[in-house]
Parts: sequence; C-alpha cells; structure tokens
Amino acid sequence: MDLRAVRTRTNIYNAFLALRAKKPLEKITVKELSQAAMINKATFYLHYQDIYDLSNQLEDQAIDQLFQGIPHPEDLLLHPAEGVATLVRGILNQGQLFHTLFSHSRQSVLIDKLERRVRELTRTRRPDFSTTLEEEIMLTVLIQGNFHAFLRYQDQDFRRVIRCLGEISQTLADHYPPEETARGRD
Repeated sequence: MDLRAVRTRTNIYNAFLALRAKKPLEKITVKELSQAAMINKATFYLHYQDIYDLSNQLEDQAIDQLFQGIPHPEDLLLHPAEGVATLVRGILNQGQLFHTLFSHSRQSVLIDKLERRVRELTRTRRPDFSTTLEEEIMLTVLIQGNFHAFLRYQDQDFRRVIRCLGEISQTLADHYPPEETARGRD
C-alpha cells in the first residue's frame, strides 16, 4: 500500500474514532466522516463499503491485538479463573479504544466477536483439543455471562469483581469439567 493510501486510512480511522467517542455508530454518516477526515466521499468508498465495514475492520483489528496478548485462549475452559482474569485484563489494557469502538449498540458485537475468536484460536492453537456440547455451552456462559456481569459491576472494586467472576467461573467449570482426555493434554 502506498504512503498516500496509508495516510488516508489513518485520517479516516482518527476521524472515525473521534466521532465514535461522541455518538453511536448508527448516527455517523459517510458525509460527516469524510468532512472530519478531510477527504471526499468517493475516497472513503475506495477503502470501505460503508460505515459498518469500517467499524467492523477496526473492531477486528482491536480483537486481534487483544488476543496477541492471550497465548492460551483455551484457558477459559481449562482454567476459568485465570482465563476470565486474563481476558478482562486484556480488554482493560486496550483502554479507550475498546470503550470507543464497542460502546452503545456495539457491546453485544464485542461479546460475540470475543466468543467466536476464542473458539477459532482454541481450534487453531490446540487442534487436539476437542470440546463436548457441555463445554461449548460452558464457553458461551463464561464469555457472555462474565462480560455482562463485569459491565454491571465494573464501577466496584476491580480486584474483587475479577476475583468473584473467576471463583464463580471455576465453580461452574468444576461442576462441568472438560473431558478427561482434553484435560490430560494440558
């Protein structure tokens, strides 16, 4: 990609993030974004199909960056207390970017993307790791439930919230442990 295209994309990203910090995705127009990025609409459409395409690409990049710091996504199933803490800390380390990209109606998108990515990475990094229906359900509960609970209690004592989520997740996982064959491989 040439330098001009890189600069244009950077301007678009920066303008988009500034607008997203102020308003929901559904309220941002290509015209408004193009003006903020100091480009014309045609230039925007050379790079993206629409605002949602841009948002999805930035969200996916943020998720990729998050999981670069999580070497063992399967820990969510094998060691839920550690896995939950690692995932939440990773999200918090992303800071304002995650807050901006996944605010308003995009919170559920984040949760779904996290769940999908944990499944993909687990299968890629641990092809020998097979899951049962119970483990698939457990993974959904661990990600969806912990995330919603964290959002509700995030203004409380951070360490206490993380510890509580980890303990509850571990208790739940102990009741439905992974298959012995999968457990014996870690």
